[in-house]
Amino acid sequence: MTCALLLPLLLCGCGSLDPDSKASAPNLGAATHAGAGSTAVVSSAGGASTSTRPNIVFVLTDDLAWNLVPYMPHVLAMERKGETFSNYFVTDSLCCPSRASIFTGRFPHNTHVTSNGPPYGGFRVFHQRGEEQHTFATALQGKGYETAMMGKYLNGYQPGGNSGSEGFLPASPLPPGWNQWDVAGNGYPEFGYTLNEDGQPTEYGFQAHEYLTDVLARKGLDFIDRAATARRPFLLELATFAPHSPFVPAPRDEQDFPGLIAPRNPAFDAANTGAPAWLSHFQPLDAQQIEQIDSQFRRRAQAVQAIDNMIALIEAKLAARGLAKNTYLVFSSDNGLHMGEHRLMPGKQTAFDSDIRVPLIVVGPGVPAGRTVGDMTENIDLCPTFERLAGAPVGPNVDGHSLVELLHGQAPAEEWRKEILVEHHGPDLGPNDPDLPTRGAGNPSSYEALRTPTSLYVEYVTGEREYYNLRTDPFELHNIAMHLSPSHELRLHRTLARIERCHGLRSCWRAQHLNT
Repeated sequence: MTCALLLPLLLCGCGSLDPDSKASAPNLGAATHAGAGSTAVVSSAGGASTSTRPNIVFVLTDDLAWNLVPYMPHVLAMERKGETFSNYFVTDSLCCPSRASIFTGRFPHNTHVTSNGPPYGGFRVFHQRGEEQHTFATALQGKGYETAMMGKYLNGYQPGGNSGSEGFLPASPLPPGWNQWDVAGNGYPEFGYTLNEDGQPTEYGFQAHEYLTDVLARKGLDFIDRAATARRPFLLELATFAPHSPFVPAPRDEQDFPGLIAPRNPAFDAANTGAPAWLSHFQPLDAQQIEQIDSQFRRRAQAVQAIDNMIALIEAKLAARGLAKNTYLVFSSDNGLHMGEHRLMPGKQTAFDSDIRVPLIVVGPGVPAGRTVGDMTENIDLCPTFERLAGAPVGPNVDGHSLVELLHGQAPAEEWRKEILVEHHGPDLGPNDPDLPTRGAGNPSSYEALRTPTSLYVEYVTGEREYYNLRTDPFELHNIAMHLSPSHELRLHRTLARIERCHGLRSCWRAQHLNT
C-alpha cells in the first residue's frame, strides 16, 4: 500500500467548577466481535431535535508527531480542504496530563493531573477530583448531543475483565457525558485487549479484523449511522492508541514504506550547547541506535495508515448520510515524539517542539480551505471551541480560549495571546507507566516552559534555565539563557510565574498577554 450517562442537565461544561475554589480503505465491515457496535443511540435528556447544530468528529491520536503527517494522504487532503494550526501546542508532552487538559480546557496546575498515575495523575486523580463532571462531553450532552467515546481515555482507566497475571480486574466507573462508551485500558499492542462497552468488558483476540484501530473505525461508522437516523447532532471522539509504542501497524500495512528512515533535521544526533544536566551527558548516536530509530519510525509510519484509512471511511460515511457539510472533522495528537533529535532515543516529555508542537487540522462548515493559522494555540482551547460550536456555555473556570473565530477565518474580537504554558512533572520513574522513558530517551526533571512565536524559555525545579532564540536557532540547539539581560530574564520569569498561577479564562487570558 501507499503512501453519560446520568443527570446530563445538571452537569456543566469544561472547567465549570473548580474543586479547589492510504487512499484505499480496508474492508472494515468484516465480522465484528460480540458486543462491538451494538449500543443503540439514546437521546440525551432535555435536548431538542435539530439538524442545524453541527456535528463534531474528533480524531485524537497518541504520540503522533508532525513528521508522520506526510505519510497520511487523507490528513494531507484535510489540510487542503480546511485549516491547519501551525503553532498548536500541548500543556505537557505526556499522555494523561495533556488529555486531561483537552477534556476540561484547564492547565495541569488546575486539573492537578501532572503524571500518568497516582499520586500525581492518571484516571484516578481525574476521577476523584471530579474533573470528569465538567468536560466538553457533559456540556454537549446537556445540549442534546449524542456523544460517544471510543478508544483511549486516560492512563489508568481499567475496562474490567481479565488482565493477564493480575487476574480479573473490576471496571473503572463510567464517566458522565457519554451516551456510548467503548474504551480500552491497555490497547497499545492493538490486539488481545479488553474494551469496556457501556459497562460490559468485552475481550478481543488476535485476528486481523480485531486490530483495535479498525474496530474503532467500525464502531464510529455505526454510531454515525444511528445518530443520523435519530436526527440528533452528535459528538464522536475516536482516540486511537496508535502510533504509540510498541508501534504496531495493521497486518495489511506491515510491509509499507520499505527502507524509510527517520527525518534527519539539523537537530538529529546534534549536541545542545549549554544543555541542562539531564541532557548534557548524551553521546553521539551509534549505528545500532540509528538503525533502531529508523526501524521504529518506519513502524510508526505504517501504524498511522489505519488511522488515515479510518478518516477516509468517516468522511465517506458523513457524505453518504448527507452530513459532511454540517460536521467538523478535527484531527490532532496528545503530544509529539522525538526520534534522534538532541541525541535522544525515541521518547517525549521535553519542552522541545518535537514533543510539544503537534498537528491540529480542521475541516467543516465555514472553515476556509487551505488556510494556515499561525496564532499561538493550545490543547486547552479545544474544550471551549467544541462548546461554542455546539451552542453550549463555556464555564468561567476554563483556562483556554475558543478558536471559533480563527477557525472561520475571522479576526478575533480581542488581541490573541503571545505565549503558551507547558508544565511537566518529572522525572518519570513509574515502573508501570507505558511512557516510562527507555534508555537514552531522556527523562527531564520538573519544569515550566514559556513558548512564544520566537522563543522557548524553560525553568527547571533544579534552578537551571534554558532559552532558545527560534529566529536564529529554530531547532533549539543553543541555550543562551546565560546571555539574557537581567531585565529580559526577569520579564520572562514574571510572565511564566503569572501563567503558572492563573485560574480561569479571564485570569489566564490576562497572564498570556504580558510583554515578553
